[in-house]
Amino acid sequence: MTRASESGDSAMPDDEPCAPYANRIEAADVLSAALAHLKGQDALVLAIPRGAVPMGARLAERLDATLDLVPVRKLGAPGQPEFAIGAVDGDGVVVQMPGLESLADAAWLAEETQRQRARLTERFQRYRAVRPAQNLEARCVIVVDDGLATGATMRAALGWVRRRRPARLVCAVPIAELKSLAALSDLADEMVCPRRSRALFSISQFYLRFPQVTDEEVLAALVAQPSGRSSSNREGSATAP
Repeated sequence: MTRASESGDSAMPDDEPCAPYANRIEAADVLSAALAHLKGQDALVLAIPRGAVPMGARLAERLDATLDLVPVRKLGAPGQPEFAIGAVDGDGVVVQMPGLESLADAAWLAEETQRQRARLTERFQRYRAVRPAQNLEARCVIVVDDGLATGATMRAALGWVRRRRPARLVCAVPIAELKSLAALSDLADEMVCPRRSRALFSISQFYLRFPQVTDEEVLAALVAQPSGRSSSNREGSATAP
């Protein structure tokens, strides 16, 4: 596996405070500059829904790429649904984060996995009605999220994409917790992260505006973007959205 170094090292030292982004669009513009070498290469931008979809749409526009979604859902900690202790993908593969096992017992984790798989299937039935799944094989695929805290959701997303044999797999996030980002380095061919922090407790702390993204916004983004090359075997089933 060939890897490029993480982007943004000289601009943002790891031990200095990170300036917040105004919103997801500004974050996407910063990412698009770091990904400019991929413009015009028929890249596929896979956004992690729902929060990263506005960013993914912007990146696809700036890079002359195609927008699609990667089917993953975080598994939140008991009482802390936004804190990812794991994730499940559209194939039903569950990722658990090392060191966080004590936050939930096996029974609770099984129930949470079942809940999130049901939500994933329901949402992707709606999404695939307007955007058939793209063919990832032999493509340059950029997986984007609006930030990376524990890294569980991105880990699941990268694994799901890798099983579909892309030619090149790029992990792109505008802000990440330093250790979590480093733990993903072997899963992608290129890591792009302009700003990193040693003290990241919530992604929203690095945005001045960080509203929830709705299903309606996701559907509108999918309809507005060119569809590109859809898969000959549509991955719209309950097990592989």
